[in-house]
Amino acid sequence: MPADNALLAAAAGVVCCGPAAYLLGSWLMRRIPEPSLEEGETKVPYADLAGPRAAAWCGLLAAVSGGLLGWVLGTDPVLVAWLLLAVIGAILGYIDARTRYLPSAIIWPSYLVIGLALLGAAVVSGEWGSLRRAVLAGAIGFVVFYVLWFVFPRGVGFGDVRLSGLLGLPLGWLGWGEFVTGLYGGFFLGAIVGIALIAARLMTRKQMVPFGPYMLIGALTGVLLGGPLARLYAG
Repeated sequence: MPADNALLAAAAGVVCCGPAAYLLGSWLMRRIPEPSLEEGETKVPYADLAGPRAAAWCGLLAAVSGGLLGWVLGTDPVLVAWLLLAVIGAILGYIDARTRYLPSAIIWPSYLVIGLALLGAAVVSGEWGSLRRAVLAGAIGFVVFYVLWFVFPRGVGFGDVRLSGLLGLPLGWLGWGEFVTGLYGGFFLGAIVGIALIAARLMTRKQMVPFGPYMLIGALTGVLLGGPLARLYAG
């Protein structure tokens, strides 16, 4: 069900997120440092991605995400954090899809940005319990993905570990149902796409697909469906 003032919030999400990601995406790609590669590894340089195509994709993805988030969350104070994440996520998702790398130069500062937005939401709404749950969820997500990376480094990159904590913060604010659905729904989505690509012979079992975009789609799914699924599970 749409939230209160859903249409207004959805319009604000589209108008704010689309142009912001359009302008910021290429600007960041030209400036973020390249990662240290192991011997034999190659990647497309970030700066080579910057251009009209990247800007258009980032803007489109952020606008769609921002509109959906506004429709579901309405004018809830936490919407600000989610709209910021929509912009950041659109840029990170595009970069990961093209390079299979999630740049720490974007992710680490985003913790501060999202954290301050959640703190502001707590000050405005008085929902300090939600803020505590957000911090706990972010830590749990980071630790779980860290363990997965440690055990199976070929399946989970450390960029995914960094991203898991960032996504866990605002998902945890919304509730444990949103957190579980959003953070781990990416595994389900990635598995479905991977099986489909292998079945279509477009990918072999030894090839890996970028996981960041699925994590981001999973987080959006958590916002849209996490609450209803939690209530359905609880009976």
